[in-house]
Parts: sequence; C-alpha cells; structure tokens
Amino acid sequence: MAIGCKFTFAMVESGSTPRNGADWTKRYPRIVEEASRLREPLIIDAEVVCLSDKGVADFDILHSRTADEKAMALAFDLLLSGDDIRRQPLIERKNALRWVLRKAREGIQYVEATDGDGEKMFAAVCELGLEGIVSKRLNSVYRSGPSKTWLRTKNPKSPAATRVEDGTF
Repeated sequence: MAIGCKFTFAMVESGSTPRNGADWTKRYPRIVEEASRLREPLIIDAEVVCLSDKGVADFDILHSRTADEKAMALAFDLLLSGDDIRRQPLIERKNALRWVLRKAREGIQYVEATDGDGEKMFAAVCELGLEGIVSKRLNSVYRSGPSKTWLRTKNPKSPAATRVEDGTF
C-alpha cells in the first residue's frame, strides 16, 4: 500500500544490498543503520518510501532524492533468516519477520497483513493517492515474479502511474 521502490535487501555481515545488486548504502543511511542492528544473515522484501508531512508515502519526495536520509523500508516478507525460508507459508514468514523486527526503530518498519474487504481497502488506498495493493494468500510460499498466489492491483491515478504515462519516470 505504498508508493516507493521495491527493495529486497540482504544483511550479510555488515552490508545492505538491494535486489538489483547496486550498493545503496549511501543513498538510504537510515535503513542501513537500522539493518546493521539485525543479527543473523537476512533477506528482507520491502518497499522503500519517504513520508510526507501528513505521514503518507510520497512518490515525488522519494524520486526527488531530496529526502534520501529520511527514507524508510516497509518490510513485508522475510526470505532468509539464517536459513532459506521461502518454502514456508507467508503467515510463518511474516511471524518470523515480526520477531526479527520487534525492536526496530524508524529505518525499517514491519507491515502487518490485513484481512478484510479488498474493494474497500483499494478505495482507501486510491483516496490517499497510493500506488495500489498486493493481495497474497497467507498459506502461499514465496515465488519470484508473477504468481497465481498473489495479485497486484494498481491505482491508475497514482503519481507513479501518471509518471510512467507522461514519461517522467
């Protein structure tokens, strides 16, 4: 439910590496500082966001690069926690992620799973101007790329979508 950049990062020894292999430790110091407090080797699936003064994820602030030091990771899945746990159901991975991040501060925040009326949630997300929602089955295992166990529903009026349309992204 955020507007940001998909960011899968690994904590192995003292570094943080996003899924594309680039080293973004200088770009997102708050995330790296928080990740450095985590003990075991981890791979966390997250969305990097910058919040507006109203506390809402703001795509323009994130992509302006004027607030990189304030960016935070909204963590929604855990793929490695000492061992590869991708074959465990999502609910178990989320429980493990909640435990790993139990003392986390502002750099990395745990994203709760929400069970409810998807249409109402999507309407609320659109009203806030967010990018969309991802719906996943709680018993699903992790799979890279598109899957029949999760569904992405995008807000066509979000800043991210309109930037793609007008070519400014």
